[in-house]
Amino acid sequence: MSQHFARGLLLLAALGLSGCAAFSPDSGMTAVSDLASQTINKDVAFVRSAEGAAAVDARVRQLLSRTLSADAAVQIALLNNKGLQAAYNELALAEADLVEQSLPPNPVFSLSRITGDGGNEIERQVVGDILALATLPFRSEIARDRFRGAQLRAALATLRLAADVRRAYVRAVAGSEMVGLLTDAKATAESTAQLALKLGETGSLNKLDQAREQVFYAETTADLATARQAAGSARERLARLMGLWDDGLDFRLPNQLPPLPRRPLALPTIEADAVAHRLDLQIARLELAALAKALNLTEATRFVTLLDLAGISRRTQDPEGPPFRERGFDLQFQIPIFDGGEVRVRQATETYNLAFNRLTERAVNVRSEARDAYRAYRSTYDIAGHYQREIIPLRKIITEEMQLRFSSMQVDIFALLTEARQRLAALRGAIDARQRFFLAQADLQTAVNGGGAPAAGGDNPTNVAAAAPAEGGGH
Repeated sequence: MSQHFARGLLLLAALGLSGCAAFSPDSGMTAVSDLASQTINKDVAFVRSAEGAAAVDARVRQLLSRTLSADAAVQIALLNNKGLQAAYNELALAEADLVEQSLPPNPVFSLSRITGDGGNEIERQVVGDILALATLPFRSEIARDRFRGAQLRAALATLRLAADVRRAYVRAVAGSEMVGLLTDAKATAESTAQLALKLGETGSLNKLDQAREQVFYAETTADLATARQAAGSARERLARLMGLWDDGLDFRLPNQLPPLPRRPLALPTIEADAVAHRLDLQIARLELAALAKALNLTEATRFVTLLDLAGISRRTQDPEGPPFRERGFDLQFQIPIFDGGEVRVRQATETYNLAFNRLTERAVNVRSEARDAYRAYRSTYDIAGHYQREIIPLRKIITEEMQLRFSSMQVDIFALLTEARQRLAALRGAIDARQRFFLAQADLQTAVNGGGAPAAGGDNPTNVAAAAPAEGGGH
């Protein structure tokens, strides 16, 4: 009997192994690479060898050899950021879990020998978990869904990093541009303050006008110091996100933000695009499907929590007689007297319902986020364009006219300086407006593809959103 049982266990194990998952050559990175290429047109790399690290270093040095663009900064971060590499390590661990869940349980072989009263008894047992073998296909399918979710989470971490780098790049370049503008303004204000001081000494300028010029110089000096601090912090954040240190910190940034695009994007179907493409929604859909399968499995096994079947072979050696062999089997299972599985079924059901309601809420929020992101994108484009087309050209005309009138002695120096201060304010407003537009542009891409800040509570099946309400149907 025990030999037949052992053969049966081996046969079941062989059947289970026929559907087992195996480790992939890239630890599931192909899906991440494809999503990154299709969504943001960038390369990713999972560095697991010295050769891979050397290739990444060479690519990073090449990108750093010239003035950084936003796309180059994103590419450096995707290759060089160690936090992203840790996210890819989590994907590799998820694949290990998938392989583990797809393997049948190992049978247990035990051998015991008892000696006493001049006799020997040898007992052998082969024990197998029949329930684990029976549910192996279901558990393997659930594990495969969760691995697919892990791939999407790695892709989401990639998009999140890319979005953060774009925002940091915009702030760093805008900060550098503001520092340049205020440096020139400080030089002009210093010359004006010195002139006012000399005029005051000759009695040609009263104390009120002297104080106005001095305070403008003092305020500009303070603004420049503040701008330098902000620009330095923005540059450091960009360096952190790109994973740079030591020699890599001397990267070059352009002196100013790029001009506005000629026309804004028209996205009439942005809500549908967001629901279809958001990776956090895709993750939640997979998690909800896995919870549904787990609920079905829980209901199917609610009355059997332990089922072990053992094949027994016992050989007894009696010194006064011939040896004899005994065969049989031993079956152990729990009797559901106090807990019939209702608790586990209720827990699984409520976990599924919780996740369903969370995903429906998130789907509604995603639509709202997409609409709001597009409104912000269009409004910031219009505001920045207004500065570019109207305010700055008009300020230039006013400055030129004031200079002509000053040359013909129609206005004094202080009227010209007042206009210079107003033009400085307009230029600062224009830089801020362009910065807001490019930040809104990055936020718009995030609203459609994902990659924003993590949802409160983390990316777990009960806190991350899922499908659109129309797809959820009911439960």
